[in-house]
Amino acid sequence: MLMRQSCRVPTAPVKLAVLTSGGDAAGMNAAVRAVVRSGLAAGLEVFAVYEGLQGLVDGGDRIRSVSSADVGGVLHQGGTFLGTARCADFRLRDGRRRAARNLVERDVDALVVIGGDGSLSGAAELRTEWPELLDELVGDGAIDQTQVDRHRRLSLVGIVGSIDNDMFGTDMTIGADTALHRITEAVDALQSTASSHQRTFVVEVMGRNCGYLALMGSLATGANFVLIPESPPGPDWETAMCDVLHSGRGIGRRANIVLVAEGVRDINGQPVTAAHVRAVLEERLGEDARVTILGHVQRGGSPSAFDRYLGTVLGYAAVHRLLGSPDGEPQLVGIQGHHVTYSPLTECVARTRSIASLIANQNFDAAMAMRGGSFTDSYRLLRTIVQALPRHLEPGRRALRLAVLHGGDPAPGMNAAVRVALRVAMDRGHTVLAVADGFRGLLAGRIEPLDWMSVSGWVSRPGAELGTNRFVPCADDLSDIAAQLEAHRVDGLLVIGGRTGYLGAHRLGDRLAIPVVCVPASINNDLPASDLSIGADTALNSIVTDVDKIKQSAVASHRCFVVEVMGERCGFLALMGGMATGAERVYLPEEGITLERLSEDLDALRAGFAHGKRLGLVIRGDGADALYTTSFIVSLFNHESNGLFDVRGAILGHVQDGGQPSPFDRIQATRLTAAAVDHLIAQAGSDDPASAIVGMREGRIEFTPLRDVSDLVDDRVQHPPASGWWMALRPLADMLAAGER
Repeated sequence: MLMRQSCRVPTAPVKLAVLTSGGDAAGMNAAVRAVVRSGLAAGLEVFAVYEGLQGLVDGGDRIRSVSSADVGGVLHQGGTFLGTARCADFRLRDGRRRAARNLVERDVDALVVIGGDGSLSGAAELRTEWPELLDELVGDGAIDQTQVDRHRRLSLVGIVGSIDNDMFGTDMTIGADTALHRITEAVDALQSTASSHQRTFVVEVMGRNCGYLALMGSLATGANFVLIPESPPGPDWETAMCDVLHSGRGIGRRANIVLVAEGVRDINGQPVTAAHVRAVLEERLGEDARVTILGHVQRGGSPSAFDRYLGTVLGYAAVHRLLGSPDGEPQLVGIQGHHVTYSPLTECVARTRSIASLIANQNFDAAMAMRGGSFTDSYRLLRTIVQALPRHLEPGRRALRLAVLHGGDPAPGMNAAVRVALRVAMDRGHTVLAVADGFRGLLAGRIEPLDWMSVSGWVSRPGAELGTNRFVPCADDLSDIAAQLEAHRVDGLLVIGGRTGYLGAHRLGDRLAIPVVCVPASINNDLPASDLSIGADTALNSIVTDVDKIKQSAVASHRCFVVEVMGERCGFLALMGGMATGAERVYLPEEGITLERLSEDLDALRAGFAHGKRLGLVIRGDGADALYTTSFIVSLFNHESNGLFDVRGAILGHVQDGGQPSPFDRIQATRLTAAAVDHLIAQAGSDDPASAIVGMREGRIEFTPLRDVSDLVDDRVQHPPASGWWMALRPLADMLAAGER
């Protein structure tokens, strides 16, 4: 039997099964949809397993062949439409043997499992035992040897669906971003009532042994104290917490928020509950404290734009891994930066579980280190931001005066960036000056100092409190600006904004004796030296929310919507919005629009509606073409629809750059701006200060000399739009959209 196996020529699977298991996580449906449509596009027959590992054990109609239409309209649904269940039967060898029989009887020899570490480890055990289980089934007479010979191996790929974001092998797990949205929405709502009554709220969030949701939720909401498993409270933590909150009250803070991770224990291993925290605050501070346990609301609801994107990309990658390496070791497919990665599944599970052991053994430094550098840096940064007052300047260091301004269009997250700039700079002992109304205000000398509490509550505030515009100083303005900076004794300038902000900074950078550092903030995501700009994620989520509603209005009326989104010369919002909403066609500035393409798309729409299609969705970037506008396309499609459907246009407009910033944009603003301020301080103290742009590249914070980007920020330079990392997703978007047609 082993010889037959070794002589067998490895072939790609022809039948594939997908299941979701363990706790549900928003975005699982996007992953299932991608697996199904990717498999079908590759010529495979795809089976859906309903009710998780239990369905794999039970078999019958819980394992069904599915078509592309079966996964239509699931992107916006929370949870998993396949269902999920904890499965005691699968923990037993007999249960796994039944599961193996059910797969073999359907000629399935490839499996994609979407779930947490328990589900993935169980699937890995099934794969390890597979040859033995098949031999046992032959011995029992349940299957024959011919079936065994056809399915001697089981190919396996795992995708992590877990709100906890606690798995090795991926930067983010499906569901974590949506859970952060729920936490942020809840805490934002609590802030208003807490401020009204000068009350303290103790909020418990999920996460098991991982403090990711509590830590990032604190960064995103401006919480005043956080308790996480990786850094357990010390022997006198109650006093430290009370001192922080009491000091905040002393400087005028009306609301206090304490976030508690559900799995946190103190240094002695005793559980720290939200109820205990409330009791301490009421006893020691006389606080009017309330407890809110968010619970399973963190799992529910429509997935965020990022979780739809993440599930889609990982589902597609899982299928292609199975096709490319069918006999390889089981892999976990994950993401680092914007690149898909593959890691040994069993190793990822083992390393994930080792952190719980480290925490149980009180090896907290190692546990924190295993979470990664960004986790540790975020925790340190949070401790700076939540202080009631800044620390004193270190002896021997000169206090600097740093100015901050906005440039370009408003972007959600600008206020969060100013908040962290102030808190970090003041904590280093420096003064922060606010420049009102961008470069126009700088030219007019509208410069005022900020104090520690002047930015309280700004982490969630929409818009740009300092004011912003597209004014770019010309050559004649430079001497007057230099005079204003000298008059206010400015040692460094922080510019938070978009393309025109960068252009203004570039014009100043080489002519000033002080350094300038730019922080990317633009919903268009069209700025150089950074994969993502502050504000783009919020705009994308606004698009997803609005398009979901548009689709609901259209489905009953045989209608096609042409939705215009912003972006100017960049197709990020259009392409990512199209992927996240299930658009059939997306028109991008990078590609333009031709009459030939419009004709082909019109033919496809007519054919689809003639065969029972009820809904059509087209996304058009506002800079896709100057002639073929949204109104033109609507008129053309309406006129040529042959009465099969009607067409409506929707221009989303400036709702995309409004609203409260998403958790990602708040965290992105915090991390980028903190790094920018530290860089600005270092350059201001240098003998040869240099100006720079801060950006996030492949998940890492990097700095690029400002002088190197002139051609990319100057609107007068005629060059084709840059193709960002998202353009590599175009074939994937087209393949998935084909299933909607």
